[in-house]
Amino acid sequence: MYKIVQKRFLNDSVVLMELQAPYIAKKALAGQFIVFRIDEQGERVPLTIADYDRSHGTITIIFQIVGRSTEHLSTLNEGDTILDLVGPLGIPTEIPEGAKRVCVVGGGVGCAIAYPQAKQLFGAGVTVDVIAGFRSKDIVILEDEFKEVCHEFILCTDDGSYGRKGLVTNALQERIDAGIQYDAVIAIGPVPMMKFVCLTTKPYNIPTIVSLNPIMIDGTGMCGGCRVTVDGKIRYACVEGPDFDGHLVDFDELMRRNSTYREQEHTCRMLAQADKQKEAK
Repeated sequence: MYKIVQKRFLNDSVVLMELQAPYIAKKALAGQFIVFRIDEQGERVPLTIADYDRSHGTITIIFQIVGRSTEHLSTLNEGDTILDLVGPLGIPTEIPEGAKRVCVVGGGVGCAIAYPQAKQLFGAGVTVDVIAGFRSKDIVILEDEFKEVCHEFILCTDDGSYGRKGLVTNALQERIDAGIQYDAVIAIGPVPMMKFVCLTTKPYNIPTIVSLNPIMIDGTGMCGGCRVTVDGKIRYACVEGPDFDGHLVDFDELMRRNSTYREQEHTCRMLAQADKQKEAK
């Protein structure tokens, strides 16, 4: 059993939880993830480790309420426990050797994954610029946390309700045009966003790392559900990723595969909300 020691909502649909998991906290590195199962009837769900505290033996996860399992998890409170927590899984993020300046680009809830990348780079003495994008002001997360682990922070909103109006790719292009030389770019967020960040950096041959989020079940490479095509070859995100060279990823295939169970996911979310309403009565 893994105890919830902290819980707070970052916005209406995004939750931060700190969990007591000393063995995972001891080995976790930026870019790695866990797989949780709430109870014996629960499904296995992967989530990136947003932060960890080795001295207190805790890890932090940040998740968006999108399906039945995350809906259920969001109802648990401090002091409650979950049954299973497996990790750390995946290969930690590797930055090109000798990198002196890196731009970390996050989109939406993907900023929860971008944050530990920025924090680790900043701690290693790398000059870190962060570009974070959201649809609107009301869903902005981790703004203060990012400002503490980067040298320059640019916040973009699609509707211009906060920060600067526009896409993260616009901000990135402006910085490249201004002559800023990045040794690497890390892009994490919605698949279309990562695709267009890679299209932005490719003409300049800027190494670009993306963290992929394919459908995943077991997290050990046995099910094959998380397969992605990279450089024309099948790769498995759970054991060979989740980070890959963004210039080699088949993003269109990834988007098609990620939409396979969209209808079923919506149905499960509706069932979870119905269960929640029954319990409230």
